[in-house]
Amino acid sequence: MKRTWLGLLAAVATTLVAVGPGQAQIKLGLGGPITGGSAVFGSQMKNGAEQAVEDINAAGGILGQKVQLFLGDDVSRPEQGVSVANKFAGDGVKFVVGHFNSGVSIPASDVYQENGILQITPASTNPVLTERKLTNVFRTCGRDDQQGAVGGKYIAQNFKGKKVAVIHDKTPYGKGLADEIKKNMNSAGVTEVLYEGVNVGEKDFSALVSKLRQQGIDLVVWGGLYPEGGLLVRQMRDQGVNAVLLGGDGIASAEFGAVGGPGVEGTLMTYGPDPTKRPNAAAIVKKLIDKKINPESYTLYTYAAVQILQQAMEATKTTDPKKVAEYMHSGKPFDTVIGTISYDAKGDRTDSDYVMYIWKKAADGKLIFEEMQSAP
Repeated sequence: MKRTWLGLLAAVATTLVAVGPGQAQIKLGLGGPITGGSAVFGSQMKNGAEQAVEDINAAGGILGQKVQLFLGDDVSRPEQGVSVANKFAGDGVKFVVGHFNSGVSIPASDVYQENGILQITPASTNPVLTERKLTNVFRTCGRDDQQGAVGGKYIAQNFKGKKVAVIHDKTPYGKGLADEIKKNMNSAGVTEVLYEGVNVGEKDFSALVSKLRQQGIDLVVWGGLYPEGGLLVRQMRDQGVNAVLLGGDGIASAEFGAVGGPGVEGTLMTYGPDPTKRPNAAAIVKKLIDKKINPESYTLYTYAAVQILQQAMEATKTTDPKKVAEYMHSGKPFDTVIGTISYDAKGDRTDSDYVMYIWKKAADGKLIFEEMQSAP
């Protein structure tokens, strides 16, 4: 088994969800930001994976074997993601759901490929992940070039002639998404007047907000996650900048409203159709809600990833990751809580379902995001 020195030397906190003794077990890893700045999303992934494993084991497991879940905390850091990947390999894990950040999934995928581990991410959208001709990588989400096309088209239709700024967090996800939106709006005749990057973890955006105010910006394209995006909106409003913010799935969390405050109302966002509203997700949604778990964002995308692995193993009657991956690449459909999914030769979904959302205040005063039926 191949393992990098970084993985051998790093200490990774891994939690094991045990099954009964003496049983044959399928080892499944869940890699994500269980702690750190993106822990909200890591918690969603953990909830989805644990519920899926619980349901599978309660029904008898897969091919007569119970599923054993390992949790690896990558803290949203690439080097820690590689350490988690190596720890999984050392533990004999052969299937991994993860990671969340594209900047973590990409380097971790090399370790998984070297060790014959199948990886399926519910959240990493950077196209590079599946463009490197690896045979073991899949995702239940879409790609940044897909949501970038939806965002760019919306800008061209609704903000032509307006002043647009493009801001990103310099990560593979954030910059990747911002650049895809920029490319699409540029090709449709909209050129940004400001393009800048900020640092993950940055708290003070006063200098940037001053630039936005001085240039009379009407729309801010945000490529990044909710912590910085929420602070940016809050500080824009504090300084009297009323520009609309347009972000991607990285702000698809109630925490965006908590960080950004009332000023996030009117924020635009690209994201997939709300999976909690699908009839085939109703039973799982109820189970989670009964446990006081909010099934938002990547909870069901993660549950779907485990469902796909289960269905592929049962169809091939094997737990060999290589044979399972070959079946998944074949274009066969998988029925999941987020809809029917099939894969192309790269490991990408054969469909694209990104839509536009708008953040608004609900009747109870909470800030929520709602799919747009038409332009606001």
